Amino acid sequence: MQIPVQCTLCPRRCMANRTQTVGRCGGGDTVKIARAALHHWEEPCISGSNGSGTVFFSGCSLQCCYCQNHEISAAAKGKAISTKQLAEIFLNLQQQGAHNINLVTCGHWAPWVVEALDLAVSNGLSLPIVCNTSSYETIDTINLLSKYVTVWLADIKYHSSEISKKYSNAADYFSVASSAILHMLKLVGFPCYDNNGMLQKGVILRHLALPGNAKDSAQVLNWMASLPKGSFIPSFMSQYTPFYQANNFKELSRRISTWEYRKLIDTAISLGLSEGYMQKKSSAKEEYTPAFDFTGV
Repeated sequence: MQIPVQCTLCPRRCMANRTQTVGRCGGGDTVKIARAALHHWEEPCISGSNGSGTVFFSGCSLQCCYCQNHEISAAAKGKAISTKQLAEIFLNLQQQGAHNINLVTCGHWAPWVVEALDLAVSNGLSLPIVCNTSSYETIDTINLLSKYVTVWLADIKYHSSEISKKYSNAADYFSVASSAILHMLKLVGFPCYDNNGMLQKGVILRHLALPGNAKDSAQVLNWMASLPKGSFIPSFMSQYTPFYQANNFKELSRRISTWEYRKLIDTAISLGLSEGYMQKKSSAKEEYTPAFDFTGV
């Protein structure tokens, strides 16, 4: 594996020499993770009965102001490990009965992840690989990960460049994310399940409802509805909780109201986006955020 000396793994293209310093994502020359464990709070076709073998990577190229994982995404909390150790973690999760290996925010570690997967697969890893992503990814990084990733658990956060600039300092979010998602759909095709209803291949497209941003959500939903029917699984999320720097923005300093979320769901149904998942309003709880205590590392 060649460590980037002018890093362009993410759309920020910060050109950091990661053999000597960290990039804008917080990633340096050694992969860091904060937790590796069975996770039961993803969509049912991902978590199933046993749980998803979820690996939380440190750092993030997007770093939203309200991130529930800010402890690892912004502060880059994590333990440095070798790719050999990462491969062993993947295999251990398989031994624990995981339905899949779920890579959370791994794009800025893509070369390390692929090297670890090379090792793990050569030693018996046979589970589907899920990439859990903000969708703020380059096409090159998606192509690199697609050597193993067959399931994309992808966000579509914003439509407005003004809003994405405000909350994630990424005015280009929608143009980047929409292109990335179209490429994911092209790579994996329509959803495919095993006999137990577990997703083996496909794209789950998530949208997190933010308080005070109903107009932007409606634009996101309209874009989702423009995609070929049945080509992805929509997933609407109500779990927003004011974390990290959310209180810097008045509209983000509260959870969404029942009326706001009901309006989003009604819009989704009217657009034909009902064949997927819709979180219960009660999901907006802090306990759904896992402890980043190096479990499994």
